Amino acid sequence: MSHVTYPNESAEYRKARSALLEEEMALRRHIEAVAAQRRALPPGGEVPQDYRFERIGANGMPETVAMSRLFGPHRTLILYSFMYGPDRDTPCPMCTLLLDSVNGAARHIGQRAALYIVAKSPIARLVAWARERGWAHLQFLSTAGNSYNADYFGDSTKLPAEIRALSGGKPGEEWDDTAFNVFRLDNGTVRHFWGSDLTWAPTEADTDHRSGDAVSALWGLLDMTPEGRGQFMPKLAY
Repeated sequence: MSHVTYPNESAEYRKARSALLEEEMALRRHIEAVAAQRRALPPGGEVPQDYRFERIGANGMPETVAMSRLFGPHRTLILYSFMYGPDRDTPCPMCTLLLDSVNGAARHIGQRAALYIVAKSPIARLVAWARERGWAHLQFLSTAGNSYNADYFGDSTKLPAEIRALSGGKPGEEWDDTAFNVFRLDNGTVRHFWGSDLTWAPTEADTDHRSGDAVSALWGLLDMTPEGRGQFMPKLAY
């Protein structure tokens, strides 16, 4: 195939870049194939209860809302479990980085699916952090008082022992965790469609689980650079 060429590049560079391009095209095909396989999943399990969450209502006051009411005009609901429980003084920096990206996309996502960010902290605390961060387009729910995070692995309480060990958890220790879960409303029944199980899968050398990479702009940008990601860890402030 023909290629673009850049000013003053060498034949060695073009040969290596063309070989890389073949791999990038193969990766693109694989990403599309995985997405198609995900879309073809059979119906997932019915949610065990119509979870009740707390949110800030249109009048600016806290209110309780059932999970089945979160879909709005859509049939698809995306919930992201944010690692900012009441035991944390500050939120997880990696989760915060991810939500910096999601905030910018949230207005567009809302045209196709409902999206909420959930955490165990009281709703007032979540909204205060969102305001400080400038997240104008994210909607938050508090899971305080319900078992959603436990049932859908936004915390460690129901993780199998083997996965707890892989995660480095100590006996008796519990923690909140990052998790995306997608739900589908079918004829009045809410079913689980997909979860970010990659969070708890074994990792390759020198990587973390990378289960949220597809929605985080930072990692995609750093992967384009000569330095790559290295050991960079985001901070809440610089």
